[in-house]
Amino acid sequence: MIDIQSWMQAYQKKVRSHFGARVIFIGLQGSYARKEANDNSDIDVVLILDKVDMDDLIIYRKLVEQLPHRELLCGFVSGKDELASWSKQDLFQFYFDTIALQGSLDSFLSTPTAEDAKQAALVGACNLYHACSHNFLHAQDIDTLKMLYKSAFFVMQANHYYKTATYLPSRTKLLESTAPQERTILQVSLDPSLICPDSLPDHSRLLLEWASALICQYGTKQHLS
Repeated sequence: MIDIQSWMQAYQKKVRSHFGARVIFIGLQGSYARKEANDNSDIDVVLILDKVDMDDLIIYRKLVEQLPHRELLCGFVSGKDELASWSKQDLFQFYFDTIALQGSLDSFLSTPTAEDAKQAALVGACNLYHACSHNFLHAQDIDTLKMLYKSAFFVMQANHYYKTATYLPSRTKLLESTAPQERTILQVSLDPSLICPDSLPDHSRLLLEWASALICQYGTKQHLS
């Protein structure tokens, strides 16, 4: 597996060689940040500059092409003002899932609130509900359902934070603190091979019913007169 510490040092050196003092923040997200990475894990890097235009993106792309394991690099590149103005519900996961390697998110972002977490859980549940229904009706794609189970973990994180004001960074930590239905979903998220063609209806049902309950719990019903 990649030595992520050495890789990030090379990444930071490469980025600073061109952008210099314009670098506001560098961080690491995803499975490497949660210490859940494997040989196929993406390298989720956050780079925040003073501002970002298309020329910056072109230069950045050329810089990282020279790094080993370029095919695994993904993540987020943004200007500071754009990120500071981002949707609060989207920033919930971003804020807590990012390990700072240079700079601090607190220098330009406020700490997410319980209401931000609630809205993150609601929007995430809505997206899961729609995608799960669509996949079952039209695609019947096993890989898509596996990705939806992976995404359910992030919705659970937001929901747990809303209820407890505690952010649990890993699936294993969350597994210890969830209700039976959520525990089953997390177990599938940890072992996607449990989803197979024969189990697709049952696994779709589980995810759909859980997302539906969250939507009805946190959403606001629209009454037509």
